[in-house]
Amino acid sequence: MASGNIIKNAMGVSIPGTGRAGMNLAAALGSLGDADKKLEVLCGVKDGHIEEAQRMIEEGRIRVEKKETLKKLYIEVTAKSLDHSAKVIIEDRHTNITHIEEDGVVVFDLQEKMAEKEEAYSFMNIDSIFHFVETAPLVKLHKVKESIRINKEIGEEGLKKGYGLKVGKTLYEAMKSGGQVDDAINYAMALTSAGSDARMAGSSLSVMSNSGSGNQGLTATLPVVAYGEKMSHGEEAVIRAVALSHLMTIYIKTKFGRLSALCGATIAATGASCGITYLQQGSKEAVSAAIQNMLGNITGMICDGAKGGCALKVATSTSAACMSATLALSGIAIGSQEGIIEENAEHTILNLGLLSNQGGVESDRIILDIMLEKENRLKKKP
Repeated sequence: MASGNIIKNAMGVSIPGTGRAGMNLAAALGSLGDADKKLEVLCGVKDGHIEEAQRMIEEGRIRVEKKETLKKLYIEVTAKSLDHSAKVIIEDRHTNITHIEEDGVVVFDLQEKMAEKEEAYSFMNIDSIFHFVETAPLVKLHKVKESIRINKEIGEEGLKKGYGLKVGKTLYEAMKSGGQVDDAINYAMALTSAGSDARMAGSSLSVMSNSGSGNQGLTATLPVVAYGEKMSHGEEAVIRAVALSHLMTIYIKTKFGRLSALCGATIAATGASCGITYLQQGSKEAVSAAIQNMLGNITGMICDGAKGGCALKVATSTSAACMSATLALSGIAIGSQEGIIEENAEHTILNLGLLSNQGGVESDRIILDIMLEKENRLKKKP
């Protein structure tokens, strides 16, 4: 059983190494995998695993249902054999096990569940993030450097091969043929969406995620990397700019929520816009202006599940990130008299959180209802 948000995000995304999609198959393959690999439990799937998983489905041994819960991230798995049973519950974060039962006996129950709490990030704000990025020893940013290597590898993989909708590959080929200008903006769109193409189509390459999302990890990383490459910035400058992007994304996500009716790529792209601004010697005020421009522009893009079409949203969000940075560097920012924008970016981020967490509840329900109704309709077709 899973919450609506989990079902929404698992219905249409390809399973690595299979070329197929679907929660039943993912659950069956997971039961055959190595639990010690955690989020990489499906790594190394072979044809024999797929055949065994398919048999389990055909024999009716796998069942997926929606759990009625207020939690956005909730997974409850019950497994039974002839003699034994086990139940495990995951809440709030993808690896956060909060309850285990063996043969009906509770063997683990985390009373104070490690929910995604804003308090854990209470030290974070635009000022503190900017200060850290400016002053942190480079050795402390080794994870950021690793994210650049890992995410660029899958981005380049997507540029070379025809994954999914081929959004990134098509944009890149248009650049090289003269159909599009070969500049930092178009390269950022191509590289980032190519990574999403590969990720959503089930590439076995790893991705360094951000806030639990691979696409958000790609979007927080690759636009900044693309700018650094095209504009010949040094390695340290790029690492610090990507660090700013990741941290701004994490900070905004603490207000936005881990799963939402709104597209998380827009938040990661807001982080990327900050990183691009910083990379071009933008001040803290310019970084704040980039946030205002992003949240006043693409807020409201819906999340209708993880799937191949996410690459289009990633490309669109990346384009907006580049434009917002350009405007911010020219001293242009949306004013507080407009829409959800406040006098300062911190308060605008809080408004985004209200929109996502309170305003998005009904939208989320409607989106999932549409998706499930469509799936049932397609199943009935001869």
